Amino acid sequence: MSFLDLPFFEPRHKTLTEDLNQWAKVRLGHAHAENVDDACRDLVKHLGHAGWLRYAVGEQIDTRAICLIRETLAQYSGLADFSFAMQGLGSGAICLFGTNEQKRHYLPRVADGSAIAAFALSELNAGSDVAALECGAVREGDSYILNGEKTWISNGGIADFYVTFVRTGEAPGSRGITALIVEPDMPGFSVAERIEVMAPHPLARLTFHQCRIPVSQRIGDPGQGFKIAMSTLDVFRTSVAAAALGFARKALEEALRRATSRKMFGQTLADFQITQAKLAQMATDIDAAALLTYRAAWLRDQGQRVTIEAAMAKMTATETAQRVIDGAVQIFGGSGVRSGETVERLYREIRPLRIYEGATEVQQLIIARGILKEFQERELTL
Repeated sequence: MSFLDLPFFEPRHKTLTEDLNQWAKVRLGHAHAENVDDACRDLVKHLGHAGWLRYAVGEQIDTRAICLIRETLAQYSGLADFSFAMQGLGSGAICLFGTNEQKRHYLPRVADGSAIAAFALSELNAGSDVAALECGAVREGDSYILNGEKTWISNGGIADFYVTFVRTGEAPGSRGITALIVEPDMPGFSVAERIEVMAPHPLARLTFHQCRIPVSQRIGDPGQGFKIAMSTLDVFRTSVAAAALGFARKALEEALRRATSRKMFGQTLADFQITQAKLAQMATDIDAAALLTYRAAWLRDQGQRVTIEAAMAKMTATETAQRVIDGAVQIFGGSGVRSGETVERLYREIRPLRIYEGATEVQQLIIARGILKEFQERELTL
């Protein structure tokens, strides 16, 4: 953990990481419930009781702490990392833009693990292009009447509330979106489909039919939803990079153990220069991704906008982790693709991260547009 001595961090961050490592060795060193829903419920409860979820909830979010927690949890359990991250992402809009009453009602329960949060943004034709969403709500007196669908919603089917982004039509495109808090017992809400994916976690398609939502459940002002969604994602996009780092570090550890123990042609795999070159590249790529990740986290904690830096971190860390894990599988040979092997599990867990919260190609667009805008603004001042 020598990287914790870098200027990005304070002593409390090192203590946090050491304490979480000790907790994770005890709590996450054994199998979870076979049912993924039950496993996530248990993990949220344990993370809450241990106090880890409070780092994901609050008006003053410590981005570096969130990233360190995700990186650490990912090294032990992808599902534990997912459970922590979704409590933060699902409640982030309330933390940043919610009313005092909304914060009092939801955040303590998210922090202690007694309520599960979800972030309902994606639709069938509106994933990366958030401004294209169609799920809509119409104001009727003191309520919104909500109709439409959301899909690819993490914690779908087990969440106690969904921060849901809907088109309310104040203006075209991104300026006509509003954020509402929807609870699953509200009439007209239903879980239409549970979605199974290669790295299992609760995922669902949601439908809303004449679903009546009190205006008091609105987060922020009408039409402010796009800003709320992007601000929330700016925090947690950097933490996706941290989770990828955790997967990559675990894969490198497994590769080193395999390379130094596997005998071949009278020596170990680690004695071959080709293996050494692969390990050297893996370690270097991980360190480079870590620097980008914690630069973005540090800048945000200094109050700076980090849209470009977060995109760079997310893109680099997830793509790096994919290469590192693939290299680890290769070092393991046939054993690497055996179901239940650690590197096989990591191979399945890293692939979705290159898509979730903005695919790599979307991050490239964000970075390019950002640097082009900065360049053009500089040119105008010359």
